[in-house]
Amino acid sequence: MGYKHKDLLGLSGLSKAEILHFLDCADEFKALNNQEIKKSDYLRGKTTINAFFENSTRTRTSFEIAAKRLGADAVNFSASSSSVNKGETLIDTIKNMAAMKSDIIVLRHPNSGAALLAAQNTDACIVNAGDGMNEHPSQALLDLYTIRENGKSLDKNTSVAIIGDIARSRVARSNIWAMKNFNMDVRLFGPAMMLPKDIDVFGCKVAKNMDEACEGADVIMMLRIQLERGDADVAFPSSREYCKFFGLNKYRANLAKPDAIILHPGPINRGIELNSDVADSNRSVILNQVENGVAIRMAILSTLIKNRG
Repeated sequence: MGYKHKDLLGLSGLSKAEILHFLDCADEFKALNNQEIKKSDYLRGKTTINAFFENSTRTRTSFEIAAKRLGADAVNFSASSSSVNKGETLIDTIKNMAAMKSDIIVLRHPNSGAALLAAQNTDACIVNAGDGMNEHPSQALLDLYTIRENGKSLDKNTSVAIIGDIARSRVARSNIWAMKNFNMDVRLFGPAMMLPKDIDVFGCKVAKNMDEACEGADVIMMLRIQLERGDADVAFPSSREYCKFFGLNKYRANLAKPDAIILHPGPINRGIELNSDVADSNRSVILNQVENGVAIRMAILSTLIKNRG
């Protein structure tokens, strides 16, 4: 059974089949992206709006490229230069976008639950491009796609270490929900003040230190410190100390399996979360993630338009 919903709000509660639907669809679009002419008519005559209330490089740009390669008219909305600054509510903004006969609204918002609220108030398809500290489903899908593409199985035989600011990471949440659904072996590690208070809900092992987190891992996923979601300076005295105890260096990377891969959702804080000799090594698939993001987002947009009818 494929994905049958009008919106994509998160990965929590989705079945394996629904998640695999997007990964399998992305294969077709990645092949298209590798051709000289990167165009199709899946979304010809449709309009997508990237409504971003937070800064973004990879997610916004890849959704725009994905829409245009599918033949849609893609519009970028910037909250900083919109009527939001005049007091317009999120719902009024979404309804006005839909009134212009927009078909898909890709929404990034600083408040958790914003995507659900938007979906409940419009007939347009809503794609959650990150809502507060809740979820970032398209990022997790491209991470799973990248893991599978690099020869790792999506099952209990694959060990994934997720390291860093887990409490404030919507990327971590979407990945954890999806990976646990596939019974993957997920271990978590980060500063005590950057771990969720209810971390037991995830059902994951919590490592005691970086060495334990990395040892024998098939996949190491480093997370960015979410400075914009709170004053991270109170969590550790200096960036140097963070790097010392929680950063990924060559020694720690070598504790993982010889064929282990290293992921990061970006942007990278080099010398803090991971050193450049790791980020630029042959184990790093960070740019591969960025490439796969376009294919996954093409799969999402095409699926939702088909479901909308």
